[in-house]
Amino acid sequence: MSKPNPQDRVYSRDHEWAKDNGDGIVVVGITDYAQEMLTDIVFVELPPIGKKVAKGEPVAVVESVKSVSDVYSPVSGEVIDVNTKLETNPEIVNQDAFGDGWMVKIRLSDAGELKTLLSAADYEQMLKEEKH
Repeated sequence: MSKPNPQDRVYSRDHEWAKDNGDGIVVVGITDYAQEMLTDIVFVELPPIGKKVAKGEPVAVVESVKSVSDVYSPVSGEVIDVNTKLETNPEIVNQDAFGDGWMVKIRLSDAGELKTLLSAADYEQMLKEEKH
């Protein structure tokens, strides 16, 4: 059973989360539901710092024992930090998707994009609809 989705962030339909720290920088990762569907994560490919990303474009790659999946950026901007711990310990994403398993930090180019993402309640509703 997935952990509850924290209320302090917004979600994409592709199962990424974005946490706005109020300073124009968002932390991005995949949801607990996503890591559960992937099962055991064995490798995370992170983008170079300075990479410009557009909302909906791949920003990272997660490889699990089952598959290889793109992680799509929920916002547009510039990658200013990556979670290098994941390079040697990719299983952190399985253990703590909403915390230590974060993947990238992005300086927003359009803060309005955050309003286009789902609230925790809307994301939960989308998951319920997907399961039916």
